[in-house]
Amino acid sequence: MDTQTLPGSGGVRIRAHITGDSNAPAVLLLHALGDRATDWSAATAALAPYFRVIALDLRGHGDSDWPGKYSFELMADDVAAVLDVLDLNNVVVIGHSMGGVVAYILAQKQPDRIARLIIEDAPPPFPRTRPLPARPSGELLFDWDVVPAIASQVNDPSRRWWRHLSDITAPTLLIGGGTSSHVPQELLSEVAGLIPDCTVVTLDAGHNVHHNAPEDFNTIVLQWLGSANETR
Repeated sequence: MDTQTLPGSGGVRIRAHITGDSNAPAVLLLHALGDRATDWSAATAALAPYFRVIALDLRGHGDSDWPGKYSFELMADDVAAVLDVLDLNNVVVIGHSMGGVVAYILAQKQPDRIARLIIEDAPPPFPRTRPLPARPSGELLFDWDVVPAIASQVNDPSRRWWRHLSDITAPTLLIGGGTSSHVPQELLSEVAGLIPDCTVVTLDAGHNVHHNAPEDFNTIVLQWLGSANETR
C-alpha cells in the first residue's frame, strides 16, 4: 500500500491510502464521522484485485490535517482537490454515513467526474433532532470539533441538498442497513426516486453495513460494479 499526503482545499493536507493496479479504474472510499481510511480494510482487500483503491482520511480525521474548520462542503472540496492532484476522472465513489453525504455533494458538483456512486446507509441531511453526544475521555483519532460542526448540518431542516439529487448523473447504488439501522430506510427509497438512475439494496446489518456484514457488502458492491461495467 502506498500512503501519500496530498493537498486538499485551502492548504489542508489529506492522507490517502492507495492500493491496487495504478492502471485499473479508480475507486474512492469515504469514511463515516469518527472513522478513518483504515476502516475500509475489508472492502479495500476485496476491491484491490480489480481496481485502484484510494481511501482517504477526511479533514479532521486520522492523519489528515485537523484545521478546526469543518463542513460537508469543505470535505467535498478536499476530495475534489485530491482527485485533481491524482488526475482522476471516471471514478467510482463509495461513501458511508458522513462520507456518503460528501459523496452526494461531490457527485452533484462534478457529475461528469463520477462514473458510479455507492452510498452506504445515508440520505442527505434531513430535519431531525439528535442530541450532541458528550466527548469521550482520552485521546481521540479525530478532532472532536468535527462533531458539532457536522451535527449542525445533519440537523439542518432545509433539506437543501435534496433538491440537487436530480443533478447526479452517475448510476447509483444505495445500500441500506435495514430495520436495525437508526437511519429511516424510507428516506433511502425517497432518494432513489430523485436520482435518475438509482438502485436500492437492503442488508439488515445496521448502519455500519460494511463492518457488520463485510462479505455480503463486498459481494453486492462487486456484482453491481460488474453489471454496470457490462452495460457501458
